[in-house]
Amino acid sequence: MIIVTGGAGFIGSALVAKLNSLGIRDIIIVDSLGEGSKWQNLNGKSFFDYYHKSKFLNLIEEDALDTKIDCIFHMGACSTTTATDAEYVMSNNYTYTKVLADWALENKTRFIYASSAATYGDGSLGYNDEEDIISQLRPLNLYGFSKNAFDLCASESGVLGDIVGLKFFNVYGPNEYHKGEQASVVFKGYEQVKKTAQIKLFQSHDPKYKDGEFYRDFVYVKDCVDTMIWLMENKSVNGLFNLGTGKAASWNQLAKSLFNAMKIPEKIEYIPMPESLKNQYQYFTEATMNKLTKAGCPVKMRSIEEGVADYEGNHLSQKNRYW
Repeated sequence: MIIVTGGAGFIGSALVAKLNSLGIRDIIIVDSLGEGSKWQNLNGKSFFDYYHKSKFLNLIEEDALDTKIDCIFHMGACSTTTATDAEYVMSNNYTYTKVLADWALENKTRFIYASSAATYGDGSLGYNDEEDIISQLRPLNLYGFSKNAFDLCASESGVLGDIVGLKFFNVYGPNEYHKGEQASVVFKGYEQVKKTAQIKLFQSHDPKYKDGEFYRDFVYVKDCVDTMIWLMENKSVNGLFNLGTGKAASWNQLAKSLFNAMKIPEKIEYIPMPESLKNQYQYFTEATMNKLTKAGCPVKMRSIEEGVADYEGNHLSQKNRYW
């Protein structure tokens, strides 16, 4: 039996889709569906049971689960980078993760959790996923702070040698449609191009970078879930790992890849960056992937061109976009 928290979310539901494709249906989904369209990510998926995140936490705290759990993929979190309710974010992202990790360790259950590249802050210390820099990191937003807080707790308590943390970089791909402003620029750009035949990107407010020449490590969700399943199967591999491609691409490259996939002439409009983002904007991120590679992970990450082509051709342009 496998548990996927955040199982109706973007990465979680993509993971469930991949598990189903491998014939795995003994899955417990944990999430909070709310009133939005997130439930559609589960439409057509096969799973054993569903729990609201609060009920599931109660079961864990009371040690009342009556099923042997082989692996917990903890993808559930408040991932809004503009969130300001610190008590809620810390309770949801830090405390919840700590309770699940403790339970998993006590019950000898494989535990794989989502951290984030947001922990790296402005990138002044680089993007090295070795443990010795965790305490030096200064995230730029509350979300990154909450993720780094658990990374630090797990490191200082010594349990990172028995669990897996994944610092996701800029993930894009099918099943992100419910995320609104938090959706990837690939998805939002596709919708813009369909309506207006152009895409809008932020102007630069840093003289080191030209408009559209900010760089991100864009990683395709299908490559992420392949990596996660490999980690589930390779229980001797533990620790904190970056999960990106290892090669940053510019927003302009992303736009060009999208126009090429849609077979539409390239047209980009550069617009002012919102004031709320200027002080926490990352102009360059690039995952150092040596650690995961040395661990033996065989997953080949798609380039931005390859990932966007698959996303557009097999999902965005199809009647049923979901995976």
